[in-house]
Amino acid sequence: MEDRDLINYSEIEKPPRPRKELRQGFSTGTAAAAAAQGALRELLELTCPDKVEVALPGGGSLKIPLHYHRRDGGTGIAAVIKDAGDDPDVTNGAEIGARVRLLDGPGNKEEIVFQAGEGVGRVTKPGLVLAVGEPAINPVPRRMIRGSLKTVWDQVFPEKPMRLGVEIIVPRGEELARHTLNPRLGIMGGISILGTTGLVKPFSHAAYRATIAASLRVAQAAGLKKIVLSTGGKSEQYLQTLLPELPEEAFVQMGDYVRFALKAGANLKFPEMTVGAFFGKAMKIAQGFGHTHASRGLANLRQLGRLTAEKTGNARLAQEVARVNTARQALELLLAADARSVIAAVGEGMLAALRDYAGSVPDLAAVILDFAGAPLWQGASPGQSE
Repeated sequence: MEDRDLINYSEIEKPPRPRKELRQGFSTGTAAAAAAQGALRELLELTCPDKVEVALPGGGSLKIPLHYHRRDGGTGIAAVIKDAGDDPDVTNGAEIGARVRLLDGPGNKEEIVFQAGEGVGRVTKPGLVLAVGEPAINPVPRRMIRGSLKTVWDQVFPEKPMRLGVEIIVPRGEELARHTLNPRLGIMGGISILGTTGLVKPFSHAAYRATIAASLRVAQAAGLKKIVLSTGGKSEQYLQTLLPELPEEAFVQMGDYVRFALKAGANLKFPEMTVGAFFGKAMKIAQGFGHTHASRGLANLRQLGRLTAEKTGNARLAQEVARVNTARQALELLLAADARSVIAAVGEGMLAALRDYAGSVPDLAAVILDFAGAPLWQGASPGQSE
C-alpha cells in the first residue's frame, strides 16, 4: 500500500520471523530462447524433448519445459509457460511462443531476423537500448535466442551458416502490457522480452532500477528538461493533475528508490527535478531513508513528536504524535491542530535530503501531498551552474 506505514510500533522489539527461501523463476528472454529452440527442432524435423536446455548469460543452464511444439508447413512452432517463481511478475503464467522459419535466398553469413508477433511490443520512442521500429526483444534475450538456436543448428549443419527468421509471440501480451510501463516508454502493442541473467529473482531490485533508468533515458531522448519523480501510481496521478503542462514522459515512478532515482537523474544532466510524495514517504526521506521500503526501517514518529514540540510548543500534541502507529494518524493530528509548521519542517528536511542525493547542479522542487492529492507543502532549492 503506497506511502502508508501499517506496522504496529508495539511489535518493533519482537524478533523477526524466519523467512522461507523464495523460489527463483526464469525471464521472458529465457522462455523465448527455449521456445525458439523447440520450434527449430520441429522445423528441422528433429526429436523434440519435453524440456530443452537453455544456456544462461552468466554461466550454467536451465531445463525449460515446453508447453507445446509442432511443425506447420515451413514453420516450426513451440511455446513455454513463463514461470517467475515467487516474484509478482505480471508475465507469470503467460505463454511465450516462437515461430522459426528458414530465410529465403542464399547467404554466406549467419543472419537472424527477429520479428514481433502477437503480443510483443515495438519500440516507438528513442532513448531505449533498441532503435525505433525494432521489436521489443532486448539485446541479452536476442543473444540467448541466437545461442539456443545455434546449439541445434550446428548438430545438423555444422558447416552451413544459420539463416533464420524468429517471430516471438505472447498471446494476451497486449493486455498484460497495460499493467507495465511499456506504454509510457513508447513500447506499443505488447510486452517486452527481457532479462539480463535469464533468471527472475523475487522482488528484483535490479529490475526496478533498470525500469527507472529506462524511463529517464526516454525522457532525455524526448528532449525534456524537467522530470517529476513519484513514489507510486497514485502520487504520480496527482502530480500529473498539478503539472498538466508536462508530457507523460516527464513523469517517472521511482517507487522506494529515492537515492538511486535522484542520482540517476543528476547523472543524465536533467536541469530540473521535482519529487512528490505522500506525508509518510516524505517523512522517511526527510529522516534520511534513501530507500523507503518498510523493510529498510520505519519512519520515526518519536522524532516527529520532538519536531512537533520544537515547532509548536504544544507538549500534548507532541506526545500524541509520538504515540500514534502510522504517519497517516500523525498527519491527521497535525492538520487538526493546524500545525503546518511541522509539515513544512518535514518538507524542508525532505528537500535537503534530495539535494544531498542529486548534488548541487539541478534545480530541485519537492511536494508533499495529502491523501486526496492536494499539496500540503511545496518548496524549491535552486541549483548551481557548473
